Amino acid sequence: MKTLGELFPAPPLPQEIRTLAVSGLEYDSRKVQPGSVFFAFTGSRQDGRAFAVQAVERGASVVVSESVAPDGFPATWIQVPHGRRALAEMARRFFDCPDLKIRLTGITGTNGKTTTAYLIDQCLRALGRRTGMVGTVEYRVLDEVRPAVNTTPESVDLARIFAEVAAGGGTDCSLEVSSHALALGRVHGLDFHTAIFSNLTRDHLDFHESMEEYFAAKCMLFEGAGGAPPRYAAINSDDEWGCKIPVSNSTEALPYGLKEGAAIRATEVETGIGGLKFKIDWRGGSYPVKSQLTGMMNVYNLTAAFAALVTLDVEPDQAAEVLSQCPGAPGRFQRVDLGQPFMVAVDYAHTDDALRNVIQAARKLTSARVITLFGCGGDRDRNKRPMMGKAAAELSDFVVVTSDNPRNEDPLLIINDILVGVQKCDTPFVVLPDRREAIRKAIGEARPGDVVILAGKGHENYQVLKSATIHFDDREVAEETLAGMGYARDGERR
Repeated sequence: MKTLGELFPAPPLPQEIRTLAVSGLEYDSRKVQPGSVFFAFTGSRQDGRAFAVQAVERGASVVVSESVAPDGFPATWIQVPHGRRALAEMARRFFDCPDLKIRLTGITGTNGKTTTAYLIDQCLRALGRRTGMVGTVEYRVLDEVRPAVNTTPESVDLARIFAEVAAGGGTDCSLEVSSHALALGRVHGLDFHTAIFSNLTRDHLDFHESMEEYFAAKCMLFEGAGGAPPRYAAINSDDEWGCKIPVSNSTEALPYGLKEGAAIRATEVETGIGGLKFKIDWRGGSYPVKSQLTGMMNVYNLTAAFAALVTLDVEPDQAAEVLSQCPGAPGRFQRVDLGQPFMVAVDYAHTDDALRNVIQAARKLTSARVITLFGCGGDRDRNKRPMMGKAAAELSDFVVVTSDNPRNEDPLLIINDILVGVQKCDTPFVVLPDRREAIRKAIGEARPGDVVILAGKGHENYQVLKSATIHFDDREVAEETLAGMGYARDGERR
């Protein structure tokens, strides 16, 4: 067990509290045990100070906060300039710097993080390595799968995961690094072996005030985010923002993409309903990839994963071979197939750029129609709603506008924002706020050869309403709808 003086970042603490034994670090008062240090964060909806007394009652010996102590507070209170950075530094020391015992690969960007993290982790596991993975869909700690709370959890949760991976003989951990995590300090001070940048398009402007601020948060991963810069930086050089990322002199840059000048370049790309076929050119060699994944966005994801794997001492021919065998991430252009004569794909696309990419990928799979269903989340950036509406209407043959996770907003008001963009085109559309009814309508409209895209929720198996969070899975509803139409997995109609 460590003492408060051993864990606490500068400045030095008064001698009378330096020797306090610390049993754990917590930011949730319900998890506090005797001897814990409780971190009282101030959020957009709740002030952690409100739970500080509860934490002390449960045995916390110290409270750390950016705010001043309430009058008459009954325990030691330490005010710090940045609470999450303090937690990150203390968590790293508490768990004996586990990020130095394994190799961390961090993936940031707007789209593609989840698929890229999955691809890297699947490949490393296929090669016999013991690994961890942290991301939007789930957390993997060696052979255990855990539910994901945030895309990038708080620093103490990360440190705990890294420590478990290292203790179990793990060698690598891949993690999605969100702009929130970078801006808030959740990954502050971590030692990243490899950093990947996928792309940057409009998203999270309800949190970041501008695209420039959003981009600045992403750049922190390549600058070190409070620690040393990464050893390797794989950056999408086809992305206009990627070309602007500052890379340290101590970092080996590996630009990847499809255009000339990329150090790791995808060439001879063929895409179709059966998947992708292309080559990755690197250091004079050409390595063939044949993947069941579809769409140009997955060419970039696969190439980014290749870049990460070669930095992790995987031979390039071996990297291409194992990438060819990977199924990808749940809810990322995931097909729902009961033998119907048209394609149904579920995708997480929830920005206008991601929606365009998915629809364009579908276009290359068929000469028939593309039917797109989507909605927009409540309590999020309103400005992207008409942009998504326009993207769907411009590229689709039929659009179904529905609810996503309305949260505390009126679903009809969200839909009205979307329709501003939809109605700029002459594309036929319907509005069905009930998502189950909307999915039935989208699939019911399909003819042989069509592609139906159910966009926005991807892997999610819930829907967040104002009154409650309910179970809802686009994949399940699509299967139920297809089964109700008489289709079955054996390919024969009932």
